[in-house]
Amino acid sequence: MSVNEKLHHRCLVVKFGGSSLADGESISRAGDSVIKEAMAGTKIAVVVSAMGKTTDNLIAVAQDACGGNLPLGELDDIIAMGERTSARIFAAALRAKGGKAVYLDPSSPDWPIITNESSGNAEPILSLCERMIERSTRPLLDNGAIAVVPGFVGKTEGGAITTLGRGGSDVTAMVLARLLPADQVILVTDVDGIMSADPKLVERPRMIQEIEMSALIGLTDSGSKFIHKKALRYKSPTMDVKVINNARGDLRSEGTIIRGSFPENIVVEPHPGVSMAVTVVGKAISESPETLQNLFQEIRKFNISILGMSINHNSLILYLSMDGSRELLEALHSIVTADQRTIALAVRKDLSFIDVRGVGLEETPGIVSVISKALSSANINIYGVFTITSSVLLFVDLKDSERATRLIEDSVRSYTNLRDG
Repeated sequence: MSVNEKLHHRCLVVKFGGSSLADGESISRAGDSVIKEAMAGTKIAVVVSAMGKTTDNLIAVAQDACGGNLPLGELDDIIAMGERTSARIFAAALRAKGGKAVYLDPSSPDWPIITNESSGNAEPILSLCERMIERSTRPLLDNGAIAVVPGFVGKTEGGAITTLGRGGSDVTAMVLARLLPADQVILVTDVDGIMSADPKLVERPRMIQEIEMSALIGLTDSGSKFIHKKALRYKSPTMDVKVINNARGDLRSEGTIIRGSFPENIVVEPHPGVSMAVTVVGKAISESPETLQNLFQEIRKFNISILGMSINHNSLILYLSMDGSRELLEALHSIVTADQRTIALAVRKDLSFIDVRGVGLEETPGIVSVISKALSSANINIYGVFTITSSVLLFVDLKDSERATRLIEDSVRSYTNLRDG
């Protein structure tokens, strides 16, 4: 049987978070779940985080010992020991249970995660990672071994230890799964899956069975930490991710399935058609849910999408996916004149809605300023701008749409390339 034929068998990358490896009992239960799946003929690569709060403790001790003057390169080497130790223990546990486990260490010439030299927040170099995975990791799995890989850890071409930053173990898992390739990534945590709300804030939230990447990005923006947003850039669009609870002790247990993908690079895309902005002014509009409800219900009757909204104490701007409709405007005007809190409305027609999106875009310092400067230098006005779910959304005059799109693409690409070195 050829290598390609073998890879058609079920292949998993399983990542165990620190909370799933907090003690010997948790590690043993995790090991049992891997052995059970391997015995069913599944090829498995295991990625492990450091046990419990090991990384935080190592950072604190190292910085205290060095008076806060520890170089990043040395700190990388120190804190990488958390994952390296965790992986050694996990591999030993698998072997004790009769598994054929191989521990991969960054000191080995077969180490698969090759990165740039950015200490503390290194990026995998996918072409080099693919070469190493083809040469070493894939043959291990084809020969029936379980590869155990420390997450969060990388190595430069020159052999220096690097770390991938917060969420680095998720990055390791996604890179391995993408390049093997794997059928699925399983993220093993201390919760049953992705919940409809934070259990600390809402009683009885329900587990979400499936979620698309576009919706998931919104949850990660809100601070949910079940998967790190940085890792999503490396997810293959054809590969599902499942989030499950280690307490179940079974890699086939139910959890949340994450489907789809998000653009790896920044995409600048004008919305088809013509948009308009409707401004409603009055007194204390933001304190009147009834006013907002009446306006929204009227817009809904016309089957019109609301692309964006801006509201303050005395004014509301609604960005709508259409040019000026006299019937809709008449209806909205009737609401405005009948409501004691509103005074008048104004309309700006012939707008173009442009969506700039990419994972982590809204967390890129200065990105809105870069876009604004590029358009201002070309005398293009911005009539609305929002940042949400890894997107910057803006409105410009329709006649400037094509030119604005090109300017945004060029300026954002140049800026992000400069920041990434």
